[in-house]
Amino acid sequence: MRRPWIGGNWKMHKTIGEALELARALKAGLPAADSVEVVVAPPYTALKVVADELRGAAVQLAAQNIHWADQGAYTGEISPVMVRDTGCRQVIIGHSERRQWFGETDELINKKIGACLNHDLEPVFCVGETLEEREAGRVEEVLTRQVREGLRGFNRGEAARGVIAYEPVWAIGTGKTATPETAQQVHSFIRDLLAGLYDKTVASAKRIVYGGSMTPETARGLITQPDIDGGLIGGASLKAESFLAIVKECI
Repeated sequence: MRRPWIGGNWKMHKTIGEALELARALKAGLPAADSVEVVVAPPYTALKVVADELRGAAVQLAAQNIHWADQGAYTGEISPVMVRDTGCRQVIIGHSERRQWFGETDELINKKIGACLNHDLEPVFCVGETLEEREAGRVEEVLTRQVREGLRGFNRGEAARGVIAYEPVWAIGTGKTATPETAQQVHSFIRDLLAGLYDKTVASAKRIVYGGSMTPETARGLITQPDIDGGLIGGASLKAESFLAIVKECI
């Protein structure tokens, strides 16, 4: 039985004060059950204060991105060593916005996943197709390339770590959501990909979560699908009430 995973990606939102306020509300409202893994990814500026606020709470901290190098002349970048030092244990890698706006390639994403694994950070590896790719019938082609290249060179133990987040790019920030049946079909395809690249044991154990505008209203229909193991939440994670409602749907 795969433990559900619910992550809140705060993106470029929340000052330090606002982040603390949200963290306190989450800490106060989280149900006592530990049957769900809950993760939040604040902006870099708030990582340390949120980590301190959530200490002792059943919430993991994630960064939204990292550089692949431990240190160096990379102005404006944050290394996995620095990220781990803040208290993070997970990192979002290859988010569609990183691919779209910052030109991240499959090769670069592969290096960043490797950096996570080298520093005991769990990668939240994002994959997904654009609307144009879906309409052109290229969903399986795109996902096969992204998964294969993102995990290239990693053994089965390494591939088993972290989660994969399926993000239909056309549903992110648009209010659109794939139907539960459509999302399930893609999640099943990704699981079959993992079985082909590694084996059925890795595939059946790997958590694959949905990252396309999940809300409290759509969460139940999605997470009850056999191959959907939770969600990477964007807009709905910026308010404690809506994020906690999604968490409670997984219990």
